[in-house]
Amino acid sequence: MSELRTERLHLRGWRDSDLDPWAAMNADPEVREYFPGLLTREQAAGSIQRFQQDITERGYGFWAVEVAATGEFIGFTGLDAVDDGMPFTGVEIGWRLTRSAWGHGYATEAARACLDLGFRQLGLPEILAVTAVGNLRSQAVMERLGMTRDPADDFDDPDVPEGPLRASVLYRIRP
Repeated sequence: MSELRTERLHLRGWRDSDLDPWAAMNADPEVREYFPGLLTREQAAGSIQRFQQDITERGYGFWAVEVAATGEFIGFTGLDAVDDGMPFTGVEIGWRLTRSAWGHGYATEAARACLDLGFRQLGLPEILAVTAVGNLRSQAVMERLGMTRDPADDFDDPDVPEGPLRASVLYRIRP
């Protein structure tokens, strides 16, 4: 399970060569629009280390995503345990792509592969997705995946400082 393939994408473990494009995309204010801030190169490197450790230990996590035809690194997609302190528990799906990869259906394609893995191989009873209320692009991906939102589940993310990014939505999908 250490990697997944789709028609156009390869979800794989992280490589040293991913650091430069990963750091650059996490220093892009548009990519990080719905996050509390930009990441430094050191923070980006630390996240890669954590992502790869999860994949190594569990066989899944947040994989690096590349376009199969070109080998171009375009971001990450994967599954992870919900952070402690959230008002819910479970496994969440997440993605973040560089701007040049937006609008090509890559997030939906990669996420479908992760949902399939989560339900068919891991036997998860439910997969969650979280984003800021204003992040309509991510919510559109969630809806294309067949995920649903109950406004009663909306919450203020305790990991986000007070402000407009704290209000969050929760989407769910079951097999």
